[in-house]
Amino acid sequence: MEELLETEAVLITNLDYYVQAQEEKLMQLRRKVHEYRREHTEAARDVSAYLSNPVNAFLLTKRLTTDWRYVENLMTYEVGKEFLENVTSFRSVLKFPSDEDLNGAAVALMRLQDTYNLDTASLARGMLNGVQYSTELSAGDCFELGRQSYLNGDYYHTVLWMREAMDRLTSEVNRTATKEDVLEYLAFSTFKQGNIQTALSMTEELLELVPDHERAVSNKAYYEKELQKEAQQKILRGDDGSEEVPIDTTTKIQKEATPHVYDTSERKLYEQLCRGEQQPPIELRSQLVCRYTTNTSPFLRIGPLKLEEAYLRPYIVIYHEVMSDREIERIKQYARPRFRRATVQNYKTGELEFANYRISKSAWLKDAEDEMIRTISRRVEDMTGLTMETAEELQVVNYGIGGHYEPHFDFARREERNAFKSLGTGNRIATVLFYMSDVTQGGATVFPSLHLALWPRKGTAAFWFNLHASGRGDYATRHAACPVLTGTKWGIYLYTVGMYRTNGSMSVAKNFEDRAGYI
Repeated sequence: MEELLETEAVLITNLDYYVQAQEEKLMQLRRKVHEYRREHTEAARDVSAYLSNPVNAFLLTKRLTTDWRYVENLMTYEVGKEFLENVTSFRSVLKFPSDEDLNGAAVALMRLQDTYNLDTASLARGMLNGVQYSTELSAGDCFELGRQSYLNGDYYHTVLWMREAMDRLTSEVNRTATKEDVLEYLAFSTFKQGNIQTALSMTEELLELVPDHERAVSNKAYYEKELQKEAQQKILRGDDGSEEVPIDTTTKIQKEATPHVYDTSERKLYEQLCRGEQQPPIELRSQLVCRYTTNTSPFLRIGPLKLEEAYLRPYIVIYHEVMSDREIERIKQYARPRFRRATVQNYKTGELEFANYRISKSAWLKDAEDEMIRTISRRVEDMTGLTMETAEELQVVNYGIGGHYEPHFDFARREERNAFKSLGTGNRIATVLFYMSDVTQGGATVFPSLHLALWPRKGTAAFWFNLHASGRGDYATRHAACPVLTGTKWGIYLYTVGMYRTNGSMSVAKNFEDRAGYI
């Protein structure tokens, strides 16, 4: 998004020069208008006397020949042409968003609206969770959000934003949208939601404004026909004499299950956790402790780690102050030029692919690239007791506004035989998640089945085992990254796929498992 602001800055400067050139042209034309009007007004006072003066006769002839030719040329001259050409050339050197980017930004806003229960009117006023962040949206802005939702087949949000556009139209002096356009989208989306009568009323209102609107005429006839069918259905009788034909509730359509699709109850928990409305029971929280730990590491005896327990089974901990600002900035410096849209593994083929349930940018860093990266890896060894020799590369992730990752597992299930094939690694024993930024609002890491939310805090790191000691996956570690509401979220994911170190640090993992009650 920073690059887009740079693009906008260049375009604003270019547009300013273009406007100045146009204003200079208009100023010259205004001077000519003033000059002609003054002479013409003087002549109109006494036409005969004016024309009897040979100088005036000459000047009138001159004004309508060479002078007017100059004015005509000035009127037809494409002033600012070079600035228009600049816009074309800028597209080859500056980053411009595409229509797909616009749609993605709208979808992100809808996601935030749903996850954080944001009222449409408040969001349109630039208010997020009671905090005023930006200027208000115009009716045209609301219309565009509704239109993008419509293009995605999201009629629920289309109705919300078209209604908001309609409300804002009534108070706009310089209208940024038309009532006819809003009504057209609003009526059809209302119909798609099953409210035929209201859709018909809106269509009739549209036809009052534009009587020859082809789609509205066609839709009106269709809605009326559907209402007639609906009326006929209501008077049908069942075989047993009941007033209406009974609805079949026994047949259920079974869909193919995937590890990335979550049901209504999990979605509800996920969104509640993102809003901070859920937490583990007090009986469990009362058993959690904070402590200094050395994890049997000679180095950590000098500077023990600050460990905070977040959950007992599975055992999830947060290490505090384990990454310095200098390290964070160096990692960001390495990652920025490599950022690409994050991918996920296809659970059937094992191939990497894009998915709407994960929206972020990521970059991979190797230990060999910088001593600081190697230092972080060694620190993870001290924290976890796991060797980094067979760990995956550091994955740096950036979540912008609306960036998220829906509930998922970090480990591969038994049926996922091709998982991590493209990485050439084994299953993920554990996950270490470094938080490299504070997040103003949103961005929590949540575990729906545990009712647990971990909130980003710069310099901390979360750690948990994905697998039991037996090698079985721990399904309670299913987690998600909540959408970022305001600010940006930076993190490092490091997945360990190797064995415990053999220099005595096996006891670190043993301590973890003892504390968690693992079998």
